[in-house]
Amino acid sequence: MRLALGTAQFGMEYGISNVNGKVSQEDGKAILKSATLAGVDTIDTAMAYGDSEQVLGNMGVAAFNVVTKLPEIPEHIIDIEGWVINSVKDSVCRLRVERLYGLLLHRPDQLFEPKGFKILSALRLLKDSGLVRNVGISVSSPGEFDALFNIYDFDIVQCPFNLVDRRLINSGWLGKLSTAGVEIHIRSSFLQGLLLIPRDSIPSKFKTWNILWDHWDRWLLANKMSPLDACISYVLSFPDITRVVVGVETQPQLAEIIRAASGTSINSYPEISSDVTNLINPANWNIL
Repeated sequence: MRLALGTAQFGMEYGISNVNGKVSQEDGKAILKSATLAGVDTIDTAMAYGDSEQVLGNMGVAAFNVVTKLPEIPEHIIDIEGWVINSVKDSVCRLRVERLYGLLLHRPDQLFEPKGFKILSALRLLKDSGLVRNVGISVSSPGEFDALFNIYDFDIVQCPFNLVDRRLINSGWLGKLSTAGVEIHIRSSFLQGLLLIPRDSIPSKFKTWNILWDHWDRWLLANKMSPLDACISYVLSFPDITRVVVGVETQPQLAEIIRAASGTSINSYPEISSDVTNLINPANWNIL
């Protein structure tokens, strides 16, 4: 199963289509059990996702490959290596695992700052010690890879990719990363839930792209497909993608995604791609 369980909702309310809020302990345990039974072997979390690491540790995730993310390093920190290493040790403790499958930088642009050398040194030490198996980066745009891979050969990358945001393909980086043997973890396959919202419920601030939404809606009706099925089928149609990170609020939601991921791929998809940053980067939605 090429899905990975995203757990931002385990530590905080997350996603434009989230109607249930933070995942309850009961729902969380049901989600983890369902994931295990379906063969989902990877969990994606972050130190900045509220108390998600603590919650996951309490529920028990030692059987999973756990990937977490290091937050931005505060400006006042002098001992960079010590801060990074201690942060990872604390994370491992909260998660109650022996080691991390992956550690991603949530702010990889800090590698271009004077402290960048110390950050990389800490990552190497963590790998050498066995506390971290793979190190990588989480980016908002594949365009960031150009400079970052001149600094270090990362093991894992995480970036957005979906029917609207196709920069990973258009930039050529999907093929480059695969050829280099880098694990490619995709997030935002539903454009943070926006692609799952019924046409008449899409927030008015996205009306600039009404032509796109209308085309999406017509295509779904013509092909008798649910938006979830189409989104999952699209990202999984690329064999170079290692894992598709999906966040859920309830076990039935995960069951639906697992069902969609187990379905057959389709021959063609709607042309609804866009290169408008204000649309494809959810970090910009607050200014719309």
